[in-house]
Amino acid sequence: MEATASASLAPYWHGVPRYGGAEIRPANLMQLALTKGCHGVSHTLSTDRFTDALWDSTEILRAEIERLEFLEQLGSGTLPLDVFAYYLEQDALYLAGYSKALALLASRAPDPATAAFWASSAHTAAVVETGLHSGILATIEPSGEGGEHSPTCLGYVSYLIATAATAPYPVAAAAILPCFWIYADVGARLAREAADVLSIDPEHPYAQWVATYEDEEFQSSVRTARELIDVAAAGATEGERAEMSHAFGIATRYELLFWDTALNRRPWPALATIEGAS
Repeated sequence: MEATASASLAPYWHGVPRYGGAEIRPANLMQLALTKGCHGVSHTLSTDRFTDALWDSTEILRAEIERLEFLEQLGSGTLPLDVFAYYLEQDALYLAGYSKALALLASRAPDPATAAFWASSAHTAAVVETGLHSGILATIEPSGEGGEHSPTCLGYVSYLIATAATAPYPVAAAAILPCFWIYADVGARLAREAADVLSIDPEHPYAQWVATYEDEEFQSSVRTARELIDVAAAGATEGERAEMSHAFGIATRYELLFWDTALNRRPWPALATIEGAS
């Protein structure tokens, strides 16, 4: 899940957070993502921006993202190549769906300038970044498992497309935001790690991939997306703002699961297994 509003490519973090006094371990990751969402989290920012409140509400999930083994290995350049290939294959499938969600969001935008931003982001996802994925995948061995959406990938893109098509515009925009913002936050941290790897091996594919996060055009697109969502929240009803918070939390859960399942795969149940159980 790669944020898309820049012509540069943008995919990728570490600590043991606690919830209710208990350590959160990788074995509890799926349950955490499915149950905690954006509830019961203390806020750490004190601004009047609605998007800052959204960010604070996902503090626990973001802390767990920071320590994902997939991201740690990606930043250090030690991620197995077949895992990297599988991630890129799934991310290419994700981008195809994400671009549709962005296009739907553009069609429902409240003014031409806002529509143009989301439409441009959709184009970047569908054309520019998909091309970058294809270029990298052409240089490495395929994983042999990435031709079909994983359960997490299909769930994420289905949620975004359905929300963009049916939810009020402010809610749909909030659901789109984590892919922009969390990638920018992750990337800023991993780019620092990638700089050390690049100093040793300038041609390292993972480090070159991660280093693109520092691109100012990408970071600027995140700021624009936040501003548009702050404006949408200002004109939304109280009920819509609650839905915006919920949608942002769900998309953040999917961000966590997408990265985690690239390394710790959870495949579809085999048809033979299902038939045998019936």
